[in-house]
Amino acid sequence: MAASVAKNEAAGFFEHGGRLDLARKIYPGAPLPWIDLSTCVSPWAYPVPPVDAEAWQRLPEPAALVSLLTAARKAYRVPDAASVVALPGTEIGLNTLPWLFREPKRVEVLGPTYSSHLKAWEAAGHSVTPINALSEAGRAAIVAVVNPNNPTGTVLTQAELAAIVGPIRRKGGLLVIDEAFADEDDSLSILPNVARLDHTLVFRSLGKFYGAAGVRLGFAMTSHPVAERLKGAMGAWPISAAALALGEAALSDENWKLEHRKKLKAAAADLDSLLTEAGLQLLGGTSLFRFAAMDASEEVFAKLARHGILTRPFAHRSALRFGLPKDATDAARLREALRAAS
Repeated sequence: MAASVAKNEAAGFFEHGGRLDLARKIYPGAPLPWIDLSTCVSPWAYPVPPVDAEAWQRLPEPAALVSLLTAARKAYRVPDAASVVALPGTEIGLNTLPWLFREPKRVEVLGPTYSSHLKAWEAAGHSVTPINALSEAGRAAIVAVVNPNNPTGTVLTQAELAAIVGPIRRKGGLLVIDEAFADEDDSLSILPNVARLDHTLVFRSLGKFYGAAGVRLGFAMTSHPVAERLKGAMGAWPISAAALALGEAALSDENWKLEHRKKLKAAAADLDSLLTEAGLQLLGGTSLFRFAAMDASEEVFAKLARHGILTRPFAHRSALRFGLPKDATDAARLREALRAAS
């Protein structure tokens, strides 16, 4: 396959995972069903609780939102001094947040990471600088990090994060931490280890670990005054009745969470074996995905897509990100597709 053709085919998938609609259009002859490994969403979703039929006809009850926020506070171990704001997906939250600052700010985004944070702050008129190490941070009032990082899986320590809060505080700024992949281990989150979040805002989501990306449910936790502005921007009914029910049930189910962590860890180890067997170089990841280097990654992406397997390519890295196959059948298809692509 010509490299230029493969690059053109992969280009539509550089921004984020998903886009099965586009994959079906570009690769109409791919075998079905498609295996979507591009999103990092757990292939085993939390079981959706029954929703009363009346819930589809009535506005969500305020008491149900209070119950959800109480469950989130307990599950994430949010400090008492911090507010918990419910979001219809953290994507909405991180795109709304930059518009809530009345004056343009200098912003630093730790990379390489997915582009949503950088684009959101730029779109709102702030001056944004990508940085490659946390040691470079501190010149800006706003610093945004993804921890664990996507797509590398790199984890910043509590000490590293604490070290940049001082300079941010002196500028009256905010450290924004996207913890979308922190559910796999409580030690990855700063929330259980801080008494206040005066100059820190943490995003969490049910999309990845709980396999509920389509529900669009997330949270922002902070003691900063921006919490009230964010809450106001979300309106009176930010969360659907179905999302309220699922969120409260999932976040309250400690046994399911512990068992799911074990399942993800075992599946990630199996994926490691499969990818290394295929000759790929593992660069990092979390229990929900693996980031692997290879020669001609865009051509490998296209060849896998022709086998009905969607992965996540990157514009400036010869690497692909792989989510977890959901069962032995999907793993076997991935193994055979990798052999054919080599």
